[in-house]
Amino acid sequence: MPSSAVVRRWAALDLDKPTELLSRKVVSGERQLLAQVYLKRGAHVPVRRHESEQLQYVLEGALRCRVGGEEIVVREGEVLVIPAGVPHQAEALADTFALGVRAVERGGRPQDGVGRRAEPPGGGRRLGVRPGQCTRSSHLPPPPRG
Repeated sequence: MPSSAVVRRWAALDLDKPTELLSRKVVSGERQLLAQVYLKRGAHVPVRRHESEQLQYVLEGALRCRVGGEEIVVREGEVLVIPAGVPHQAEALADTFALGVRAVERGGRPQDGVGRRAEPPGGGRRLGVRPGQCTRSSHLPPPPRG
């Protein structure tokens, strides 16, 4: 466990841009991570689930999310609370800027949303969407069966 506080500057973090439709910066601590995410209108983030709950705060724009079997529109100034273990996906209804918070999972390393280890704490790229996964969509696909 770290014995002192650490300050990170958003401007100094590398921009991770897995596709032309999504870019983000991530700060990871020992047990939490904070992601700054920008999605262009029409971007679709595929189904994922996490061991911990996730908070998604929309600062600008709007997201259409499917959480479990429920479709929810999250607008500017609103926070979506996604329960632990529940499958979820999103589509940007407008150019959207959001902050996401969730626990770092499995052995103190962030997960990419599909069970593979991401970068170690302090860095943290490749969280949730791998290159080529975020696509343009006019609507969310149906929820997965099973």
